[in-house]
This record gives sequence, C-alpha cells and structure tokens, in this order.
Amino acid sequence: MALNITFRQLRVFESAARHLSYTMAASELHLSQPAVSMQIKQLEETLGLPLFEQIGKKMHLTAAGNEIRQYSHSISQLVDEMETVTSTLKGGKGGRLAISVATTASHFATRLLASFAQLHPDVTISLDITNRESLCQQLQNNEPDLVIMGQAKENADVIADSFMQNPLVMIATPGHTLASQSAIPIKQFEDERFVVREAGSGTRAAIERFFIAAGVSFHTGMEMTSNEAIKQAVEAGLGLGIVSRHTIGLELRTGNLISLDVQGFPIMRDWYVVHRKGKRLSPVAKKFREFVLSEAEKLA
Repeated sequence: MALNITFRQLRVFESAARHLSYTMAASELHLSQPAVSMQIKQLEETLGLPLFEQIGKKMHLTAAGNEIRQYSHSISQLVDEMETVTSTLKGGKGGRLAISVATTASHFATRLLASFAQLHPDVTISLDITNRESLCQQLQNNEPDLVIMGQAKENADVIADSFMQNPLVMIATPGHTLASQSAIPIKQFEDERFVVREAGSGTRAAIERFFIAAGVSFHTGMEMTSNEAIKQAVEAGLGLGIVSRHTIGLELRTGNLISLDVQGFPIMRDWYVVHRKGKRLSPVAKKFREFVLSEAEKLA
C-alpha cells in the first residue's frame, strides 16, 4: 500500500530531526511551533511509528526516526538538485553550492570561493569550516556538494582529486634557541613540547607518523582545535608548533613567528577536493571542482 506522505511533512521532519527541536525547526522554516508539531504528528500517523521520543528535557530520534531522516535528507537533496538542473536547462546561471572545508584549509579556501563568486555572481554559496571528523561524517551522509580537505580515509567511499601540495612546517617564536640554526636534526626535538591539533586531525596523524619513522619521541604539550589557537599558543611561548605553511603567511611577514630549518621538513602532504562516489554533481558544483583543480595553486 502506498504511503500518503507529503514533501512538506518530510521537509519539516528533516529540520526538526537536524535540530532535535520543534522550536528551532519552526524558526528555520518560518512556521509556528503547532504547525511543525501537526506536520510531524501526521507523518507519524501515516507511518504508524513514533519518530521522536522525549527523555528528560531532551528530544531524541527513535530508531524509525533515524531511518526516516536518512530518506528525507536524500529526497531533499534530490529535489534541490532537480531545481538546480532545471534552472540551468532553462538558461539560468545561478544555483546553490554547498562546500565544506577543513579548518587548516580555510585561509586559501575562502579566497578560492571569493574568486569563484566573482566569476559566478548568481551562485548562492554555503560554506562550512570544520574539523576532519566532521568532514568525514558529512561525506558519509552525502551532505555537501564538495569537500576540501587532506587525504580522506582509505576505506571511504569517495572520489578525491589532489589539487595542491600542503607543506607542514615547524614554527617557533623568533627568540627560540634554535631560531638561527640551519638543518637542525630531528633528534634535537626529542625533549621539546609541541602544541598540536586534536587526536583524529589529519595534520596530527601526519606529524606522528613522521616522528615514528624518524625514531624520535613526540611529546604533546597542549592540544588545540584550530590552527589559529596553535599559532597564538606558540607566540605565547607555550611550545613549538607544526602547521600548514598556507596558514602562517601573515605571521611570517610580521615577524611574530618563524619557520625553523629542520631536516626532513617540510612534511609534504596534499590538498584534495572530495565528493561521494556515485554523487551526481550539479552543474555549478562541476564548475567549482574544475575551478579548484585548475586555479587553486595560483590563488593560494
């Protein structure tokens, strides 16, 4: 028997499921809270299953709610894709572009998007700057059109194209005892304390692999969730840091930080533009992907 489910019900449910709040869903969709509640109640009655449950003061999705959320999200994406494609076929130049970017890449990614937006002023761009764990989850859920990040997990069901090298350099204050030395052996850093990204970060993993391969102990002094925080901590004298060279241009020019001349550095990685396998990229997403592959290195 066919289910009499409306797209409006799924839109309302998807918003409520994302926020785990009828109030926030109502605000996002410009509806009243009773209207949101009514739409979800009708959907639950049609399905014959509860989609939410209240435990204490918190709302949670039921097992059925989690399943329906995946379907409603996919349906919403397909409808958005259909709108973009039909607009293009009718001669429209616009469209929507959802991009997620690793925090380490935010410095050059925003410049990329600004340049792309100048070429395509009718495109509406949504940008999310977040950590590696969140990016991997977004890819798994097929949420963004494209992701800019370091190497994705080996078993991830994605297509990843390298578009630019990402050199990791060791940074210190200009007054550090090793500041004037050249070709410093990595062994000399055995007892140094480093300010690093959180566990799970791609940069952190690359650094740890490098030190293991060199047979040198790596000591974590502080963990930070952003490169900006690492740079500030290093400037304050809380330890050495290892960050992407793309993130320290301003600090090098002003003399607040220096890049140490260390044997084996920079640690060379790559930046990738990534999307889920089998994803049908919209015309504007295809244009942005081509733009990244051809122009990123020059703009960065």
